[in-house]
Amino acid sequence: MRTSRRLFLSGASLLAAAMVAGRASAQDVIGDILKSSARGNWDDQFDARASEGGKVASTLPIFSPQTVAFTEQAVAQYQSIVGQGGWVEVPATKKLELGVDDPDVVPLRKRLMIAGDLSQSAGISTAFDSYVDSAVKRFQLRHGLPADGSMGKYTYAAMNVSAQIRLGQLQTNLQRLKEKAGTLGNRYVLVDIPAAQVEAVENDRVVLRHTAIVGKIDRQTPIVNSKINEIIVNPYWNAPVSIVRKDIIPLMRKDPNYLKNSHIRLFAPDGSEVDPMNVDWSTDDAAKYRFRQDPGSENAMASVKINFPSPDGVYMHDTPQQSLFGKMMRFDSSGCVRVQNVRDLVTWVLRDTPGWDRQHFEAAIKTGQNTPIQVTNPVPVHFLYLSAWSTGPGVVQFRDDVYALDGASELQITSSL
Repeated sequence: MRTSRRLFLSGASLLAAAMVAGRASAQDVIGDILKSSARGNWDDQFDARASEGGKVASTLPIFSPQTVAFTEQAVAQYQSIVGQGGWVEVPATKKLELGVDDPDVVPLRKRLMIAGDLSQSAGISTAFDSYVDSAVKRFQLRHGLPADGSMGKYTYAAMNVSAQIRLGQLQTNLQRLKEKAGTLGNRYVLVDIPAAQVEAVENDRVVLRHTAIVGKIDRQTPIVNSKINEIIVNPYWNAPVSIVRKDIIPLMRKDPNYLKNSHIRLFAPDGSEVDPMNVDWSTDDAAKYRFRQDPGSENAMASVKINFPSPDGVYMHDTPQQSLFGKMMRFDSSGCVRVQNVRDLVTWVLRDTPGWDRQHFEAAIKTGQNTPIQVTNPVPVHFLYLSAWSTGPGVVQFRDDVYALDGASELQITSSL
């Protein structure tokens, strides 16, 4: 992953040579976790009648050989765009939306046409009409933004990344695709970190897609290649030492009843339970204890935990904070991955585990009892980092380079605004 900057720069060098030759072809803060508008899903349906490309929605897996081929086509497309001068910057001085008549709509139309979001037949005018509205929504979907058709600061920022930077992003991510595409298995779960999305893939088709919450910039979700071997219904939550130090100890200094009110119990290394009132919270000595939250509605993992071997100790889980899935910035955890509609995913994972159909699974949740389930056929799970790809002709996906692995600061959009 750390070679991404080199890949980006080498891609830019190849582009320069081509032009010279004339070729233009964990968890959140514990307090927030226990207390329990939207970033667009790139698979949302979209009427592409005013665009020159295909629909954004697709059941093609991100890490598939077909995606590699489409991404190679996208690289060629963007090489051609750059060779012809790229696109002009769209003035980001006002809120443009349906019904507006403004001179700034002219460069907006041109920008949308160059990337294929707006058909050339829509013409050039100052009117923000229904064709421009549909094209802006398509652009937003391709960039993981709320598809509201309104030109806000994030849409402007994504739109005004230069064509050359976008080309470099595609070339960098094409290398990542080539390394993994076609190697993940016939049935697997993928977490794409920059997209904050989860795919359940079977027989070269996405059968489930889920919105996710992934790690903060300073508590990053790691790269993982493992197998889901256990589902825990009504899990206990054991607070990682990092959260104990950064979050729980400071909270206890402010409110001595915090652990009691949050149903978190304290255990010494020998397994004996410790009264929080007997701990000196003015120091970090409490970090030597184990902090365990009982199952229940306030549990940080809510109804279910998805386990797999990982050197970083990360896992996937439910959350009582369902509102977080509606946020545009879904980089809120301490490294683990929260999954929206996680019960659908768990049901799919447990398909071959006798006695654990959806009805039995839901009944177990209602009991409130901690119930570990061993997965009969462990399902491969992959946490990977991909911020640019293509799933069809003219359907080029871009996401923020949230962990700064792509080699260009211009791609860290939402974290810089």
